Amino acid sequence: MNTPVEGFSKLTKTQKIDWIATNCTKNPKGTKQLLEQYWNTDPKVQKLHDEFIENTISNYYLPFAIAPNFKINGELYAVPMAIEESSVVAAASKSAKFWLERGGFKAEIIGTEKVGQVHFIYKGDKERLSNFFVSAKPELLKSVASITQNMEKRGGGINNIELRDVTDKIEDYHQLHCTFETLDAMGANFINSCLEQFAKTLKEQALVFDAFTKEEKNIEIVMSILSNYVPDCLVKAEVSCSISDLGNADMPAMEFAEKFVQAVNIAKAEPYRAVTHNKGIMNGIDAVVLATGNDFRAVEAGVHAFAAKDGQYSSLTHAKIEDGVFKFWIEVPLALGTVGGLTTLHPLVKLALEILQNPSAKELMQIVAVAGLAQNFAAVRSLVTTGIQKGHMKMHLLNMLNQLGANETEKKQLVNYFKDQTVTNASVKEAFERIKSK
Repeated sequence: MNTPVEGFSKLTKTQKIDWIATNCTKNPKGTKQLLEQYWNTDPKVQKLHDEFIENTISNYYLPFAIAPNFKINGELYAVPMAIEESSVVAAASKSAKFWLERGGFKAEIIGTEKVGQVHFIYKGDKERLSNFFVSAKPELLKSVASITQNMEKRGGGINNIELRDVTDKIEDYHQLHCTFETLDAMGANFINSCLEQFAKTLKEQALVFDAFTKEEKNIEIVMSILSNYVPDCLVKAEVSCSISDLGNADMPAMEFAEKFVQAVNIAKAEPYRAVTHNKGIMNGIDAVVLATGNDFRAVEAGVHAFAAKDGQYSSLTHAKIEDGVFKFWIEVPLALGTVGGLTTLHPLVKLALEILQNPSAKELMQIVAVAGLAQNFAAVRSLVTTGIQKGHMKMHLLNMLNQLGANETEKKQLVNYFKDQTVTNASVKEAFERIKSK
Protein backbone atom coordinates (compact mmCIF):
# COMPACT_ATOMS: atom_id res chain seq x y z
CA MET A 1 0.00 0.00 0.00
CA ASN A 2 1.26 3.50 -0.84
CA THR A 3 2.57 5.52 2.11
CA PRO A 4 3.76 9.14 2.41
CA VAL A 5 7.41 9.80 1.62
CA GLU A 6 9.63 12.73 2.55
CA GLY A 7 12.27 14.09 0.20
CA PHE A 8 11.48 11.76 -2.70
CA SER A 9 13.16 14.11 -5.20
CA LYS A 10 16.40 13.91 -3.21
CA LEU A 11 16.60 10.12 -3.47
CA THR A 12 18.85 8.53 -6.07
CA LYS A 13 17.20 6.91 -9.08
CA THR A 14 17.75 3.45 -7.57
CA GLN A 15 16.27 4.55 -4.25
CA LYS A 16 13.23 6.00 -6.01
CA ILE A 17 12.69 2.70 -7.84
CA ASP A 18 13.10 0.70 -4.63
CA TRP A 19 10.54 2.88 -2.85
CA ILE A 20 8.01 2.67 -5.69
CA ALA A 21 8.48 -1.08 -6.13
CA THR A 22 8.18 -1.81 -2.41
CA ASN A 23 5.36 0.57 -1.52
CA CYS A 24 3.22 0.68 -4.66
CA THR A 25 3.45 -2.69 -6.41
CA LYS A 26 2.73 -6.33 -5.56
CA ASN A 27 5.86 -7.70 -7.21
CA PRO A 28 8.82 -5.43 -6.31
CA LYS A 29 11.40 -7.60 -8.10
CA GLY A 30 9.32 -7.74 -11.28
CA THR A 31 8.69 -3.97 -11.13
CA LYS A 32 12.41 -3.24 -10.93
CA GLN A 33 13.12 -5.54 -13.86
CA LEU A 34 10.36 -3.93 -15.94
CA LEU A 35 11.56 -0.39 -15.28
CA GLU A 36 15.18 -1.28 -16.07
CA GLN A 37 14.07 -3.11 -19.23
CA TYR A 38 12.97 0.22 -20.70
CA TRP A 39 16.18 2.09 -19.91
CA ASN A 40 18.31 3.08 -22.87
CA THR A 41 21.32 0.81 -23.23
CA ASP A 42 23.57 3.84 -23.74
CA PRO A 43 24.13 5.43 -20.29
CA LYS A 44 24.67 8.88 -21.84
CA VAL A 45 21.38 8.75 -23.71
CA GLN A 46 19.58 7.51 -20.61
CA LYS A 47 21.07 10.32 -18.52
CA LEU A 48 19.81 12.79 -21.14
CA HIS A 49 16.29 11.36 -20.84
CA ASP A 50 16.51 11.34 -17.03
CA GLU A 51 17.18 15.08 -17.03
CA PHE A 52 14.22 16.07 -19.25
CA ILE A 53 11.88 15.96 -16.24
CA GLU A 54 11.97 15.30 -12.49
CA ASN A 55 11.87 12.01 -10.54
CA THR A 56 12.57 9.90 -13.63
CA ILE A 57 12.60 6.14 -13.05
CA SER A 58 12.33 4.80 -16.61
CA ASN A 59 11.24 5.65 -20.16
CA TYR A 60 7.69 5.36 -21.50
CA TYR A 61 7.85 4.33 -25.12
CA LEU A 62 5.44 5.30 -27.87
CA PRO A 63 5.72 3.93 -31.41
CA PHE A 64 7.57 6.26 -33.78
CA ALA A 65 6.16 5.80 -37.28
CA ILE A 66 6.22 7.32 -40.75
CA ALA A 67 3.28 8.30 -42.94
CA PRO A 68 4.74 8.68 -46.47
CA ASN A 69 3.60 10.34 -49.69
CA PHE A 70 2.39 13.68 -48.35
CA LYS A 71 2.55 16.21 -51.18
CA ILE A 72 2.30 19.69 -49.65
CA ASN A 73 2.62 22.79 -51.84
CA GLY A 74 4.36 20.68 -54.45
CA GLU A 75 6.92 19.15 -52.06
CA LEU A 76 6.90 15.49 -50.98
CA TYR A 77 7.18 14.67 -47.29
CA ALA A 78 7.46 11.53 -45.21
CA VAL A 79 5.76 12.62 -41.98
CA PRO A 80 6.96 11.26 -38.59
CA MET A 81 4.19 10.40 -36.13
CA ALA A 82 4.41 9.32 -32.48
CA ILE A 83 1.16 7.76 -31.28
CA GLU A 84 -0.17 4.58 -29.67
CA GLU A 85 -3.57 4.35 -31.37
CA SER A 86 -4.11 1.73 -34.05
CA SER A 87 -5.05 2.84 -37.59
CA VAL A 88 -3.98 6.49 -37.23
CA VAL A 89 -0.78 6.15 -39.25
CA ALA A 90 -2.47 3.85 -41.77
CA ALA A 91 -5.34 6.31 -42.24
CA ALA A 92 -3.00 9.29 -42.67
CA SER A 93 -0.90 7.34 -45.19
CA LYS A 94 -3.99 6.29 -47.12
CA SER A 95 -5.21 9.89 -47.31
CA ALA A 96 -1.78 11.09 -48.40
CA LYS A 97 -1.71 8.54 -51.23
CA PHE A 98 -5.27 9.41 -52.28
CA TRP A 99 -4.53 13.14 -52.56
CA LEU A 100 -1.06 12.62 -54.03
CA GLU A 101 -2.80 11.47 -57.20
CA ARG A 102 -5.13 14.50 -57.15
CA GLY A 103 -2.65 17.37 -56.83
CA GLY A 104 -1.72 17.00 -53.17
CA PHE A 105 -2.41 19.36 -50.27
CA LYS A 106 -2.11 23.12 -50.33
CA ALA A 107 -1.29 25.04 -47.17
CA GLU A 108 -0.73 28.66 -46.23
CA ILE A 109 0.10 30.65 -43.11
CA ILE A 110 -2.57 33.17 -42.16
CA GLY A 111 -0.74 34.56 -39.11
CA THR A 112 1.99 33.78 -36.58
CA GLU A 113 1.15 36.10 -33.69
CA LYS A 114 1.34 34.71 -30.15
CA VAL A 115 -0.21 36.09 -26.98
CA GLY A 116 0.64 36.71 -23.34
CA GLN A 117 -1.08 38.66 -20.58
CA VAL A 118 -0.36 40.46 -17.34
CA HIS A 119 -3.45 40.14 -15.15
CA PHE A 120 -3.86 42.82 -12.50
CA ILE A 121 -6.32 44.47 -10.14
CA TYR A 122 -6.71 48.26 -10.24
CA LYS A 123 -9.14 50.07 -7.95
CA GLY A 124 -9.58 53.55 -9.26
CA ASP A 125 -10.54 55.86 -12.07
CA LYS A 126 -10.40 54.14 -15.45
CA GLU A 127 -9.55 57.29 -17.37
CA ARG A 128 -6.53 57.87 -15.14
CA LEU A 129 -5.48 54.25 -15.75
CA SER A 130 -5.68 54.83 -19.50
CA ASN A 131 -3.56 57.98 -19.20
CA PHE A 132 -1.08 56.11 -17.03
CA PHE A 133 -0.77 53.32 -19.60
CA VAL A 134 0.00 55.81 -22.40
CA SER A 135 2.89 57.21 -20.36
CA ALA A 136 4.08 53.82 -19.08
CA LYS A 137 4.05 51.91 -22.39
CA PRO A 138 7.45 53.23 -23.60
CA GLU A 139 8.95 52.28 -20.22
CA LEU A 140 7.43 48.82 -20.44
CA LEU A 141 9.07 48.27 -23.83
CA LYS A 142 12.37 49.74 -22.68
CA SER A 143 12.44 47.46 -19.64
CA VAL A 144 12.59 44.29 -21.78
CA ALA A 145 15.23 45.50 -24.24
CA SER A 146 17.84 43.05 -22.96
CA ILE A 147 15.36 40.16 -23.30
CA THR A 148 14.15 41.04 -26.81
CA GLN A 149 17.38 42.15 -28.49
CA ASN A 150 18.33 38.73 -29.91
CA MET A 151 14.78 37.98 -31.03
CA GLU A 152 14.58 41.41 -32.69
CA LYS A 153 17.82 40.80 -34.58
CA ARG A 154 16.15 37.77 -36.17
CA GLY A 155 13.03 39.77 -37.07
CA GLY A 156 10.80 38.92 -34.11
CA GLY A 157 9.95 40.54 -30.81
CA ILE A 158 6.98 42.33 -29.27
CA ASN A 159 4.22 43.35 -31.66
CA ASN A 160 2.05 45.35 -29.28
CA ILE A 161 0.86 45.92 -25.72
CA GLU A 162 -2.77 46.84 -25.07
CA LEU A 163 -4.52 47.83 -21.88
CA ARG A 164 -7.79 45.90 -21.56
CA ASP A 165 -10.67 46.62 -19.21
CA VAL A 166 -12.22 43.33 -18.06
CA THR A 167 -14.26 44.73 -15.17
CA ASP A 168 -17.47 43.46 -16.78
CA LYS A 169 -16.32 39.95 -15.83
CA ILE A 170 -14.44 40.50 -12.56
CA GLU A 171 -14.54 43.59 -10.38
CA ASP A 172 -11.46 45.85 -10.83
CA TYR A 173 -9.84 43.32 -13.19
CA HIS A 174 -7.62 44.67 -16.00
CA GLN A 175 -4.89 43.21 -18.14
CA LEU A 176 -1.99 44.00 -20.38
CA HIS A 177 -2.73 42.02 -23.54
CA CYS A 178 0.60 41.52 -25.30
CA THR A 179 1.32 40.06 -28.72
CA PHE A 180 4.61 38.56 -29.91
CA GLU A 181 6.42 37.20 -32.94
CA THR A 182 8.80 34.39 -31.95
CA LEU A 183 9.80 33.10 -35.41
CA ASP A 184 11.04 29.49 -35.30
CA ALA A 185 10.83 29.24 -31.51
CA MET A 186 7.62 28.26 -29.78
CA GLY A 187 8.65 31.13 -27.51
CA ALA A 188 7.08 30.25 -24.14
CA ASN A 189 10.15 31.19 -22.09
CA PHE A 190 10.73 34.36 -24.10
CA ILE A 191 7.11 35.49 -23.72
CA ASN A 192 6.92 34.69 -20.01
CA SER A 193 10.19 36.51 -19.31
CA CYS A 194 8.85 39.62 -21.07
CA LEU A 195 5.54 39.43 -19.20
CA GLU A 196 7.14 39.13 -15.78
CA GLN A 197 9.29 42.15 -16.50
CA PHE A 198 6.22 44.06 -17.72
CA ALA A 199 4.50 43.29 -14.43
CA LYS A 200 7.44 44.54 -12.40
CA THR A 201 7.76 47.72 -14.46
CA LEU A 202 4.01 48.34 -14.34
CA LYS A 203 4.09 48.41 -10.53
CA GLU A 204 7.18 50.60 -10.47
CA GLN A 205 5.73 53.12 -12.90
CA ALA A 206 2.42 53.25 -11.02
CA LEU A 207 4.22 54.30 -7.85
CA VAL A 208 5.70 57.39 -9.55
CA PHE A 209 2.66 58.38 -11.62
CA ASP A 210 1.60 61.72 -10.12
CA ALA A 211 -2.04 61.61 -11.29
CA PHE A 212 -2.76 58.43 -9.31
CA THR A 213 -4.18 58.61 -5.82
CA LYS A 214 -2.36 56.67 -3.11
CA GLU A 215 -4.76 53.75 -3.53
CA GLU A 216 -4.49 53.79 -7.32
CA LYS A 217 -0.70 53.55 -7.12
CA ASN A 218 -1.09 50.16 -5.46
CA ILE A 219 -1.71 48.03 -8.55
CA GLU A 220 -2.00 44.36 -7.58
CA ILE A 221 -0.37 41.96 -10.01
CA VAL A 222 -2.22 38.65 -9.99
CA MET A 223 -0.14 36.76 -12.54
CA SER A 224 1.85 37.05 -15.76
CA ILE A 225 1.64 34.19 -18.25
CA LEU A 226 1.48 33.38 -21.95
CA SER A 227 -1.79 32.18 -23.47
CA ASN A 228 -2.13 28.94 -25.37
CA TYR A 229 -5.10 30.42 -27.17
CA VAL A 230 -3.51 31.84 -30.31
CA PRO A 231 -6.29 32.56 -32.84
CA ASP A 232 -3.93 34.77 -34.86
CA CYS A 233 -1.23 32.09 -35.11
CA LEU A 234 -3.26 30.41 -37.80
CA VAL A 235 -2.66 28.02 -40.69
CA LYS A 236 -4.97 26.80 -43.45
CA ALA A 237 -4.67 23.48 -45.29
CA GLU A 238 -6.92 22.32 -48.10
CA VAL A 239 -7.55 19.79 -50.84
CA SER A 240 -9.85 19.89 -53.85
CA CYS A 241 -10.67 17.87 -56.94
CA SER A 242 -13.40 17.28 -59.47
CA ILE A 243 -16.32 15.26 -58.16
CA SER A 244 -15.57 12.61 -60.78
CA ASP A 245 -12.13 12.05 -59.21
CA LEU A 246 -13.74 10.97 -55.92
CA GLY A 247 -15.18 7.77 -57.33
CA ASN A 248 -14.41 4.50 -55.51
CA ALA A 249 -15.82 1.02 -55.15
CA ASP A 250 -17.88 1.92 -52.09
CA MET A 251 -20.34 4.38 -53.74
CA PRO A 252 -20.76 6.74 -56.70
CA ALA A 253 -18.65 9.92 -56.61
CA MET A 254 -21.46 12.45 -56.26
CA GLU A 255 -23.21 10.46 -53.54
CA PHE A 256 -19.92 10.21 -51.65
CA ALA A 257 -19.22 13.95 -51.99
CA GLU A 258 -22.71 14.90 -50.80
CA LYS A 259 -22.61 12.52 -47.83
CA PHE A 260 -19.12 13.75 -46.91
CA VAL A 261 -20.24 17.41 -46.92
CA GLN A 262 -23.31 16.50 -44.90
CA ALA A 263 -21.16 14.67 -42.34
CA VAL A 264 -18.94 17.73 -41.91
CA ASN A 265 -22.01 19.97 -41.63
CA ILE A 266 -23.35 17.74 -38.86
CA ALA A 267 -20.06 18.15 -36.99
CA LYS A 268 -20.38 21.91 -37.42
CA ALA A 269 -23.90 21.93 -36.00
CA GLU A 270 -23.80 19.22 -33.32
CA PRO A 271 -21.25 19.51 -30.46
CA TYR A 272 -21.56 15.82 -29.50
CA ARG A 273 -20.39 14.89 -32.99
CA ALA A 274 -17.95 17.80 -33.24
CA VAL A 275 -15.92 16.63 -30.25
CA THR A 276 -15.31 13.19 -31.77
CA HIS A 277 -14.82 14.70 -35.23
CA ASN A 278 -12.12 17.03 -33.89
CA LYS A 279 -10.57 14.28 -31.77
CA GLY A 280 -9.85 12.47 -35.02
CA ILE A 281 -8.22 15.61 -36.40
CA MET A 282 -6.06 15.80 -33.28
CA ASN A 283 -4.97 12.17 -33.82
CA GLY A 284 -3.03 13.45 -36.80
CA ILE A 285 -1.98 16.79 -35.33
CA ASP A 286 -0.83 15.49 -31.95
CA ALA A 287 1.16 12.63 -33.45
CA VAL A 288 3.31 15.01 -35.50
CA VAL A 289 3.49 17.62 -32.73
CA LEU A 290 4.77 14.98 -30.31
CA ALA A 291 7.23 13.48 -32.81
CA THR A 292 8.74 16.94 -33.41
CA GLY A 293 9.17 17.73 -29.70
CA ASN A 294 6.40 20.30 -29.42
CA ASP A 295 3.84 20.74 -26.65
CA PHE A 296 0.75 18.79 -27.71
CA ARG A 297 -1.15 19.77 -24.54
CA ALA A 298 -0.78 23.45 -25.41
CA VAL A 299 -1.81 22.77 -28.99
CA GLU A 300 -4.85 20.76 -27.85
CA ALA A 301 -6.02 23.49 -25.47
CA GLY A 302 -5.67 26.23 -28.09
CA VAL A 303 -7.30 24.23 -30.86
CA HIS A 304 -10.36 23.28 -28.81
CA ALA A 305 -10.80 26.87 -27.63
CA PHE A 306 -10.68 27.94 -31.29
CA ALA A 307 -13.33 25.33 -32.13
CA ALA A 308 -15.66 27.10 -29.67
CA LYS A 309 -14.80 30.68 -30.68
CA ASP A 310 -18.27 31.37 -32.13
CA GLY A 311 -20.09 30.43 -28.94
CA GLN A 312 -20.61 26.72 -29.65
CA TYR A 313 -18.09 23.93 -30.03
CA SER A 314 -17.91 23.07 -33.72
CA SER A 315 -15.99 21.29 -36.47
CA LEU A 316 -12.49 22.49 -37.30
CA THR A 317 -12.86 21.33 -40.90
CA HIS A 318 -15.16 22.54 -43.67
CA ALA A 319 -16.37 21.00 -46.92
CA LYS A 320 -18.43 22.09 -49.90
CA ILE A 321 -19.30 21.25 -53.49
CA GLU A 322 -18.94 24.17 -55.88
CA ASP A 323 -19.20 24.07 -59.69
CA GLY A 324 -18.55 20.34 -59.77
CA VAL A 325 -15.52 20.60 -57.49
CA PHE A 326 -15.19 19.01 -54.04
CA LYS A 327 -13.35 21.25 -51.53
CA PHE A 328 -12.22 20.26 -48.04
CA TRP A 329 -10.18 22.48 -45.71
CA ILE A 330 -9.14 23.28 -42.17
CA GLU A 331 -8.10 26.46 -40.38
CA VAL A 332 -6.36 25.74 -37.11
CA PRO A 333 -4.20 27.69 -34.62
CA LEU A 334 -0.78 26.08 -34.11
CA ALA A 335 1.96 27.65 -31.98
CA LEU A 336 4.95 25.47 -32.87
CA GLY A 337 8.71 25.71 -32.76
CA THR A 338 11.63 24.09 -34.55
CA VAL A 339 14.36 25.53 -32.33
CA GLY A 340 14.73 25.42 -28.56
CA GLY A 341 13.10 23.02 -26.13
CA LEU A 342 13.61 19.35 -27.01
CA THR A 343 14.38 20.05 -30.66
CA THR A 344 18.15 19.91 -30.13
CA LEU A 345 18.11 17.53 -27.13
CA HIS A 346 15.93 14.54 -27.94
CA PRO A 347 17.65 12.37 -30.59
CA LEU A 348 14.37 11.25 -32.18
CA VAL A 349 13.04 14.80 -32.30
CA LYS A 350 16.18 15.85 -34.14
CA LEU A 351 15.69 12.93 -36.52
CA ALA A 352 12.01 13.75 -37.06
CA LEU A 353 12.88 17.32 -38.04
CA GLU A 354 15.64 16.05 -40.33
CA ILE A 355 13.16 13.68 -42.01
CA LEU A 356 10.94 16.73 -42.60
CA GLN A 357 13.95 18.50 -44.19
CA ASN A 358 14.50 20.76 -41.13
CA PRO A 359 11.41 22.92 -41.60
CA SER A 360 10.91 26.43 -40.30
CA ALA A 361 8.14 26.91 -37.74
CA LYS A 362 5.84 28.12 -40.54
CA GLU A 363 6.58 25.05 -42.64
CA LEU A 364 5.98 22.79 -39.66
CA MET A 365 2.64 24.51 -39.00
CA GLN A 366 1.59 23.65 -42.55
CA ILE A 367 2.73 20.02 -42.28
CA VAL A 368 0.91 19.53 -38.97
CA ALA A 369 -2.30 21.11 -40.28
CA VAL A 370 -2.17 18.83 -43.32
CA ALA A 371 -1.74 15.79 -41.06
CA GLY A 372 -4.92 16.80 -39.21
CA LEU A 373 -6.84 17.35 -42.43
CA ALA A 374 -5.64 14.02 -43.86
CA GLN A 375 -6.68 12.18 -40.73
CA ASN A 376 -10.13 13.78 -40.81
CA PHE A 377 -10.61 12.95 -44.48
CA ALA A 378 -9.83 9.28 -43.79
CA ALA A 379 -12.18 9.15 -40.80
CA VAL A 380 -15.15 10.84 -42.48
CA ARG A 381 -14.60 8.83 -45.66
CA SER A 382 -14.84 5.61 -43.63
CA LEU A 383 -17.86 6.83 -41.69
CA VAL A 384 -19.94 7.63 -44.76
CA THR A 385 -18.95 4.48 -46.67
CA THR A 386 -17.91 1.24 -44.91
CA GLY A 387 -18.11 2.47 -41.32
CA ILE A 388 -15.24 3.21 -38.97
CA GLN A 389 -14.90 -0.23 -37.37
CA LYS A 390 -14.01 -2.25 -40.44
CA GLY A 391 -10.62 -0.62 -40.95
CA HIS A 392 -9.93 0.30 -37.34
CA MET A 393 -10.55 -3.17 -35.92
CA LYS A 394 -8.42 -4.81 -38.57
CA MET A 395 -5.52 -2.54 -37.56
CA HIS A 396 -6.29 -3.33 -33.91
CA LEU A 397 -6.17 -7.08 -34.54
CA LEU A 398 -2.53 -7.59 -33.55
CA ASN A 399 -3.10 -5.75 -30.26
CA MET A 400 -6.00 -8.09 -29.53
CA LEU A 401 -3.94 -11.16 -30.39
CA ASN A 402 -1.08 -9.99 -28.19
CA GLN A 403 -3.51 -9.54 -25.31
CA LEU A 404 -4.70 -13.12 -25.82
CA GLY A 405 -1.10 -14.37 -25.77
CA ALA A 406 -1.02 -15.69 -29.35
CA ASN A 407 2.32 -16.94 -30.63
CA GLU A 408 3.74 -15.97 -34.03
CA THR A 409 2.25 -18.97 -35.83
CA GLU A 410 -1.18 -18.32 -34.36
CA LYS A 411 -0.96 -14.62 -35.25
CA LYS A 412 -0.14 -15.47 -38.86
CA GLN A 413 -3.09 -17.87 -39.10
CA LEU A 414 -5.54 -15.44 -37.54
CA VAL A 415 -4.41 -12.38 -39.54
CA ASN A 416 -4.95 -14.44 -42.69
CA TYR A 417 -8.35 -15.69 -41.45
CA PHE A 418 -9.63 -12.18 -40.68
CA LYS A 419 -8.73 -10.74 -44.08
CA ASP A 420 -12.33 -11.32 -45.12
CA GLN A 421 -14.02 -11.64 -41.73
CA THR A 422 -15.48 -9.06 -39.36
CA VAL A 423 -13.09 -8.24 -36.52
CA THR A 424 -14.65 -7.92 -33.07
CA ASN A 425 -13.36 -8.80 -29.60
CA ALA A 426 -15.74 -11.77 -29.48
CA SER A 427 -14.94 -13.09 -32.99
CA VAL A 428 -11.17 -12.85 -32.42
CA LYS A 429 -11.39 -14.60 -29.06
CA GLU A 430 -13.57 -17.35 -30.53
CA ALA A 431 -11.22 -17.91 -33.49
CA PHE A 432 -8.18 -17.94 -31.20
CA GLU A 433 -9.74 -20.51 -28.86
CA ARG A 434 -10.70 -22.61 -31.86
CA ILE A 435 -7.06 -22.70 -33.02
CA LYS A 436 -5.79 -23.43 -29.51
CA SER A 437 -8.22 -26.33 -29.10
CA LYS A 438 -6.80 -27.98 -32.22
